[in-house]
Amino acid sequence: MKPIYFIADAHLGSRVIAHARTQERRLVRFLDSIKDKAGAVYMLGDMFDFWYEYTTVVPRGYTRFLGKISELTDLGVEVHYFTGNHDIWCYSYLEQECGVIMHREPLTIELADQVFFLAHGDGLGQEKKSFRFIQSIFHNRFCQILFSALHPRWGIEFGLRWAANSRRKHERLGGEPPYQGENDENLVLFAKKYLATHPDVNYFLFGHRHIELDLMLSHSTRLFILGDWITKFTYAVFDGNQLWMENYIEGDTQP
Repeated sequence: MKPIYFIADAHLGSRVIAHARTQERRLVRFLDSIKDKAGAVYMLGDMFDFWYEYTTVVPRGYTRFLGKISELTDLGVEVHYFTGNHDIWCYSYLEQECGVIMHREPLTIELADQVFFLAHGDGLGQEKKSFRFIQSIFHNRFCQILFSALHPRWGIEFGLRWAANSRRKHERLGGEPPYQGENDENLVLFAKKYLATHPDVNYFLFGHRHIELDLMLSHSTRLFILGDWITKFTYAVFDGNQLWMENYIEGDTQP
């Protein structure tokens, strides 16, 4: 089988990423490097720092990224896109214009006789009550309709500023916390609880946390957190037999 690739958390368009255009080009070069050998690419959320689709309007920018996704799907590569907490509001544009397969909930799928549980990761485990409250508003259909009534000039600007302020506040508080250990890491706790009732899962893959983690949960189950495409440029590869993590290096010829 052709290799399957997993990436997450590029946060394209973020106003706090100084090298935003270079970052997008690097992601596009990575996708270009695998277009002739990939069987599928799974993007596990937050590829955009803020994305909101109006009926006839989508956010400005991202043309290189969207063009490359479209090229992959035109070549027959399956591109699966999972919504995260920054791009909840993906509706039909990426499906209709770029040919991606959208996922708005965690997905359990069998690939080469191995069972994968795939999700962005937000809302799984013991997230803070404030986070869950904000997420409930963002996911509320009535609130989405109200937001859509705003002119895109204001709505998209509001979303980009919100995301940027959230990232700046996060950085002021010390940035992304390191791995918390098996007894305190929310996604690990979730996976262990889920595994207790679904022992057939071989791999859990998540984004969201912006850390790199490869953890054995049992003799037949591993958990991966995929890092990010801001500073780490990490991804996972499954060749039908093994799954491993890589860092993208310009000019590298890894599978």
